[in-house]
Order: sequence, then structure tokens, then C-alpha cells
Amino acid sequence: MRQLILDTETTGLNARTGDRILELGCVELVNRRLTGNNLHFYINPERDSDPGALAVHGLTTEFLSDKPKFAEIADQFRDFVQGADLIIHNAPFDIGFLDAEFALLGLPKVSTYCGEIIDTLARAKQMFPGKRNSLDALCDRFGISNAHRTLHGALLDSELLAEVYLAMTRGQESLVIDMLGESHAGGDANAPRVALDSLDLVVIAASDDEIAAHQSVLDGLDKQIKGTSVWRVETVSTTDEQTA
Repeated sequence: MRQLILDTETTGLNARTGDRILELGCVELVNRRLTGNNLHFYINPERDSDPGALAVHGLTTEFLSDKPKFAEIADQFRDFVQGADLIIHNAPFDIGFLDAEFALLGLPKVSTYCGEIIDTLARAKQMFPGKRNSLDALCDRFGISNAHRTLHGALLDSELLAEVYLAMTRGQESLVIDMLGESHAGGDANAPRVALDSLDLVVIAASDDEIAAHQSVLDGLDKQIKGTSVWRVETVSTTDEQTA
């Protein structure tokens, strides 16, 4: 499974009024592993950035003046995203700008070339309703360091979003489970393994009061069904197997 974490920086907020892409970054994931096969461009947008946008990304007109125009990188970008799922924070914004750039070149929309488009902002809002779900807020929530992020950058933000996405979709898997998953997936035979028999697992037994309360609940269930509840049947069966 090939996925690309994608981010753009732009001259402003509205592609429909002539704002353009000036930086594009993609980070590749294959089977949920970072490959290091990334794509990054600074792009000459052929116009100045709005003051507000410039304060966010810091990429001046002078710096971008000798960079390739979008038309010069479009084919390489299309080849790179071909068939891959795109993972984007606030996807409608970036896709809207990419579609606008493609339209200027007479090309069909980005969705023609890629697979599924996954919006991590929409997913974060479902997971954390009513909370801040910016990239910085999600980094804080998942314990991902973004101390080196003083300005927005397409490649840096893509790298951070890759970590956020993996954390969002990993659930509560432990390091042990993650490493076992690697070995089951046919990883390197020489990779380090976890010695499960060396793990000191804590076993918490129920107290007498808790056992009594449990039995009281089962008594109530037996009374309601006028028989023996399945939990007591299972308990009897397990006891018989152990004594057989």
C-alpha cells in the first residue's frame, strides 16, 4: 500500500482569485513505513505572496524568482502521485490549489491520477470533536516534537503529518505489537526480536468483595432467564477441562 503525505504553501488563501502554489512537499509511506523517497519543490508562483501568507511561510519573491514554474514540475509530480493515496490536512484547500494549477495547464483534476484522498483534519474532528485540530495541536496531543517548526514548510509539515497520521491510525498498539507486526509482515529476518517470555506482566486478581459482587450479578441473570447463564456454563466447562 503506497500513500503520500502531501502539503503545499501558497501565495494566499484563494486559488480562484489567482493565488498560486509556491512550495510542494510529499512524503512516501509504503505499508505504513517511511521510505525516504520524498518529493519536494520550491516553485516560482509568478506573483507576490500576500503579507499574511508571507508571514506564515517566509518564502520571498526574490528567493523564488529562479525556481521552476509549476508547468516545469507538473509531469514529475503527476508521475510521483500516480495510483497512490494522498493524505492531506485540510485536503480541500490543497487539492483546490492543485486542481487550479492543473487547469491552467489544460490537465484533468488531481483525483484522475491518484487513489483515495484522505483528509486528516476531517478525521481529527471526528476523533476529537470540539477540540483544536491544527497540525500543531495534533503534534502536542500525540507527543510529536515540532520544536523545530518556526515557519510553515511543505516538506517539514508533511513529515510531521506523517507521524500524526500514523499515530491517529495506530490506535493503542504497543511497541511489542508493532514489532511483532513487522516480523509477521515478512520483515528482515535479522531484525531484533522481543523475547516475550522475558516480559514481566502484572496480574491483578479480583478481591473477595469484587468476586461476591460478580456472583450477585450472575445470580440475578440466572433468575431472569430461569436457568444457568452462559458465563457460569463457560466457567464449569473450563474447570472440567483443567481437571480432565
